[in-house]
Amino acid sequence: MGRLLNVVTPLHRMTKRNYIGRMMDDKVRCMLKAKEYEFDYWDGDRRYGYGGYRYIDERWKGVAQQFVDLHGLKRDAKILDVGCGKAYLLYEFKRLLPDARIVGFDISRHGIADAKPEVRESLILHRAQDRYPYPDKHFDLVLSLGCLHNLRLPDLKAALQEIERVGKNRYVMVESFRNEQEQFNLQCWALTAEAFFRNDEWVWLYDQFGYTGDYEFIYFE
Repeated sequence: MGRLLNVVTPLHRMTKRNYIGRMMDDKVRCMLKAKEYEFDYWDGDRRYGYGGYRYIDERWKGVAQQFVDLHGLKRDAKILDVGCGKAYLLYEFKRLLPDARIVGFDISRHGIADAKPEVRESLILHRAQDRYPYPDKHFDLVLSLGCLHNLRLPDLKAALQEIERVGKNRYVMVESFRNEQEQFNLQCWALTAEAFFRNDEWVWLYDQFGYTGDYEFIYFE
């Protein structure tokens, strides 16, 4: 296995959440709407997802810089973001590494359409679990933030194996828990997750599926 990182967690902890309120708010209907991954999920009411996912200057710059430093990425690095959403992280990579060859894919038409113009042409509609149209070790870095826990086990295995295949360096971040309180909070808050595992169970799965890259967990404390 690779390294357990702490890159996105500081951003995650900045958001306050009303777990009981989310659970009691007609949650099954909200889950079904969120799993469309379109306008309501990104920019509709908070009950369906982000409640307005907008670019905030510098928010993702520090995350991108950490990955550049961790992997020694050069100015012309090849970077793939699996489940890129609105691709704000890729935009920050492009600002830091002007000659980088970036690619992102997602299943959300709204997410891609609302990406920054500077990176939008580098984004495609594609599912994380389907074979990626790139040769082995094509990318200097492959990332996936907050996407893979939305897959069921067979699809999760396929996605991890594709990330492993096409990346020289790899990083995945998923939602997880370490105790019953965090498990409860996660189950209250999550709208789209299909895979609910403790952190050590995730590590076991990574080993079983042949994933050897870096990883991170975000917890609902």
